[in-house]
This record gives sequence, structure tokens and C-alpha cells, in this order.
Amino acid sequence: MSKLRIAGLGFVFLWFMIGGIAHFTSTPKFVAIMPPYIPLHLEAVYISGVFEILGAVGLLFARWRHLAGWGLIALTILVTPANIHMWLNPDLFPTIPPIALLIRLPIQAALILLIWWASKREKSPSQV
Repeated sequence: MSKLRIAGLGFVFLWFMIGGIAHFTSTPKFVAIMPPYIPLHLEAVYISGVFEILGAVGLLFARWRHLAGWGLIALTILVTPANIHMWLNPDLFPTIPPIALLIRLPIQAALILLIWWASKREKSPSQV
């Protein structure tokens, strides 16, 4: 694995491990960004935090990396409604500049690409 890919994998690991832990240490902040039409806000925050941590840990093991990557991609897509809710309702998040709320969406797309690239299966020498 190239050093660049290892760095990408490290970034993704830290992003989700820190984010997952934050779901438990800063729970009210995560509950506050949930769109009103999604039920069970607190439960959703805890469940997504668990899956972020599990996905991050899964990245550490070559055997599970590919599956963990797809799981983190799915999770990232599933949290999109919260990012859209924040962007469409900037008045509910006065401490965050509106441009930062908009930038979250392309960053999320870039994160998905990074997860895919860093966690994709490596070709064995016989496949090259």
C-alpha cells in the first residue's frame, strides 16, 4: 500500500473515530442538527456513533477494510439529511457561518471518494 493511501486511510480512521466518540461526549450537539422529520434523535445519534467507531476500527484490518469502507460510505450518505437541514436552516445554527454549512456538502462528497479510494481492495501481484 502506498504511503499516500496509508495517509488517506489514517485520515478516514481519525475522522470517524473522533466523530464517533464525539457522538457520546457531545451528544446534544449532534441531536440539535437532526432534522425534525427523523424520529428518535438521541437513539440515532448513539447508533451512528457506534457505527462510526466500528467502521473506523474495521479500517485497521485488511480483511475487513473493504467492507468497513462501504459501511462508512453508507453511513456518510445516511447523515446527508442532517447536513442539508443545517444548510437550509442557518438561523438554527447561528454560531456556524452559512458558508461553512454549504461547504459541508462538497466536503462530504470528497470524504466519500476518499473512503472509497483508501479502503478499496488492493490487487494482488497475480492480478496486475
